[in-house]
Amino acid sequence: MRFDIYLLYLLLRLLGRLPLRVLHGIGAGMGRWSLRLHGKAVRNTDANLGIVRPELDEAGRAALLREVMIESGKSITEIAKIWGNDAERALGLVREVKGEALFDTALAAGRGVIIAAPHLGCWELLNYWLCRKTTMAILYRPPRIAAVEGLLRKARGALAPEQVRAEGAGVRTLFKRLGAGGTVGILPDQKPREGEGQFAPFFRRDALTMVLLPRLAARTGATVLFAFAERLPRGEGYRIHLLPAPEGLADADSSVACAALNRGVEACVEQAFTQYQWHYKRYTAGDRPSPYD
Repeated sequence: MRFDIYLLYLLLRLLGRLPLRVLHGIGAGMGRWSLRLHGKAVRNTDANLGIVRPELDEAGRAALLREVMIESGKSITEIAKIWGNDAERALGLVREVKGEALFDTALAAGRGVIIAAPHLGCWELLNYWLCRKTTMAILYRPPRIAAVEGLLRKARGALAPEQVRAEGAGVRTLFKRLGAGGTVGILPDQKPREGEGQFAPFFRRDALTMVLLPRLAARTGATVLFAFAERLPRGEGYRIHLLPAPEGLADADSSVACAALNRGVEACVEQAFTQYQWHYKRYTAGDRPSPYD
């Protein structure tokens, strides 16, 4: 691990000693400060909220924006508690699991399980919880700074999933794992590269949507479950949610399948709306007009 990255790891370990409520308080303050700065993340979030909550008046949208930015700040500072602690200790923050029987049944069926985990809540804690239940591979794109991979491996420790790059060989690995009855995790709302996706409604507006997850489900017969770790108020911990996939996700028609995939993401988001990563430019693609600055 590079020296500066190792220092960052030590800082995470130090901050991880703080109570979660304190870390969330710091994050909330960061979120409020970001509103004052009105940077790109705030502007992108505001644009997305205008798309998905068009019924809100100016005051209502401003209040929602404030809550979203507060939760966004918490998502940054809570990483110290998740990565800066032993994985098992971090899992002690899980207060409730809803839908665990769905996961146990899918594992027992032996046909493979695809976990669709949106950018919602604390997905790093969700990774720990899943990896304690079973070995898992996740599809990912390498960080822009290569040295950060060393930090990820060190921080995640024994409950780290196998990281499979989003490229040809990696996709073949996912097919093999599912064919052998294994478990894989995918971010279902990750915007695909041009030419690798299908436009489908996401909160009533078309967004470029991945076709990989529906194809994996259709070709392997694996069970698809949506999952996220909801952040509880006042630093009380987290609630894990597992939900069944909407009907049609494995349809041979990619437009039907991608619409179902987005409905699954929406169902998760509506349970913890302000904890979604709303600063993500979900609605940009090709020559279509961009709603962002």
